[in-house]
Amino acid sequence: MIPFISQLPKVEKTLWISALNNALPNENIVDFNDITPDEKPHCKLAIVANPDTRALTEFKNLIWLHSIWAGVEKLMLSLSDSSIEVVRLTDPMLSKTMAEAVLAWSLYIHRDMPRYAKQQQNSLWQQHPYLPASERRIGILGLGELGQASAEQLQQNGFNVMGWSRTQKRIANISTYCGDEGLAEMASQIDILVCLLPLTPATLGIVNKALLALLPKGSSVINFARGAIINTEELIISLDSGHINHAVLDVFEHEPLSTKSALWQHPDITILPHISAPTNLNSACEIVAKNIITFRATGKIPATVNKTTGY
Repeated sequence: MIPFISQLPKVEKTLWISALNNALPNENIVDFNDITPDEKPHCKLAIVANPDTRALTEFKNLIWLHSIWAGVEKLMLSLSDSSIEVVRLTDPMLSKTMAEAVLAWSLYIHRDMPRYAKQQQNSLWQQHPYLPASERRIGILGLGELGQASAEQLQQNGFNVMGWSRTQKRIANISTYCGDEGLAEMASQIDILVCLLPLTPATLGIVNKALLALLPKGSSVINFARGAIINTEELIISLDSGHINHAVLDVFEHEPLSTKSALWQHPDITILPHISAPTNLNSACEIVAKNIITFRATGKIPATVNKTTGY
């Protein structure tokens, strides 16, 4: 028996449990609420989706958790002192979906769509000069699976692409940077900053007034990572001053974004409801099933998240 531990709405939870049981016909995946106290000590692994970590304490003999999400920062924070290992979802389909979103919203900024939207509101017919994609410099923060796929997608569409990571990485035809000096160097020469970093203590608020000030005047920001990656107050100051031209925000510290948030009405912010890279039910279940089948056969846990780095 494998508990499915999540805070998803009942309909969505039922859908996942059904799909996982179809992918794992020799297992029994059950809503954790339906597992009896006598059965809980026999559970060695659990499948989770942003669980209430208090529920995890009911399963005293858990060895590892398989998340159906790629983001696991809340889990890592709550399990920092626990022996339970965490496996996050690494799905090529997720990388393709994110790369598609990064391309779409980079084009949105590249082709001046926010400006033309404002002109429409004012019945203003005015054309602006076109800049070739090869002259548009896009920098990606984070070169994991999502970042690399996005960088390659942008490069294939003719953009001048750069990328930054904590440690040095090499990607063909893309300039890469690392460390504090590398971050400053990249920031000083890009038109669009795309955030794809995992949220860790080291990346919390990494996009702040100091980094924003390094971006050339008129640059834009896209955040598809986590809300806390950006210091929102300092971003707004940069937007209001005109130093930053536009921001596309898909993630927020508290979701859904409050209807009272001033971000909704800011003329230079595009708000998205966390839609950049939704998990694909079918491909995710296939990956989870493969990992669990391998574990049953070999006792080997898939690659786990490093509790020091958070990814």
